[in-house]
Amino acid sequence: MGIKHALHRKKLQLAVRSFNTKLSEKSADLDHIWVTRWLDDIGLPQYKDQFNEARVDGRMLQYLTVNDLLFLKVTSQLHHLSIKCAIHVLHVNKFNPNCLRRRPGDENKTSPSEVVQWSNHRVMEWLRSVDLAEYAPNLRGSGVHGGLIILEPRFNSDSLAMLLNIPPQKTLLRRHLTTNFNMLIGSEAQQEKRDFMESSSYTPLTTTAKVRPKKLGFSHFGQLRKKKLDDSTDYICPMDTAPPVTNGAHRSFGGFRGLSPIFDRDVERLEQVGQNS
Repeated sequence: MGIKHALHRKKLQLAVRSFNTKLSEKSADLDHIWVTRWLDDIGLPQYKDQFNEARVDGRMLQYLTVNDLLFLKVTSQLHHLSIKCAIHVLHVNKFNPNCLRRRPGDENKTSPSEVVQWSNHRVMEWLRSVDLAEYAPNLRGSGVHGGLIILEPRFNSDSLAMLLNIPPQKTLLRRHLTTNFNMLIGSEAQQEKRDFMESSSYTPLTTTAKVRPKKLGFSHFGQLRKKKLDDSTDYICPMDTAPPVTNGAHRSFGGFRGLSPIFDRDVERLEQVGQNS
């Protein structure tokens, strides 16, 4: 057919596979126009043109890989994490197109299971409610949404302060943010983030860390030819959405869990390159 665009070919392959296997997937109901609106919701509108050109739809999101994101010119480690957590939220909600919460509710009655579904705009509304309206616009294009806040164990109040451009010397303001952030995420997420901070391999999130594909040795090239389309180890967000177990008990926010690729099985694909020159 002469299709040269790599993601157009992948989209066709996924559609053909679905047709041949009679596989019914909720993600197939979400077209590429919906995905561009979704990028707005998760705070990454700067990638809309690339995703639109590639015609990335819901099914493509479900089978998106690290290299696909790099092909789409998404190189920021933080933005990879943002997209990963956002796709996980879609998985848990069975690709319900309306699962993200955009409008403010009762700020005094929020729970992690609600916050995890907050859009970027909803997070900005929360900042306004805790008297940080001056800094809220800084979250545009940051990739910050409820899923990233709750699910990414390395995303903490310092990460948020960095993205909000609150100077380190404004200690009272940062303390105010930390207090409200901890109230927002709840005790279980607080403990998970604290545990990661205390681990020997912990490195804080930055806005400059980049992602690059895994370098393959000569012996790996034969494997590429045999690689199947459904090799889940390549996905930016593997489809295992079973509720996590912590100390023998399921976490209270159900299928949601820490998803940092630095600590899970994607470690070989996401490498921190460091500061921009």
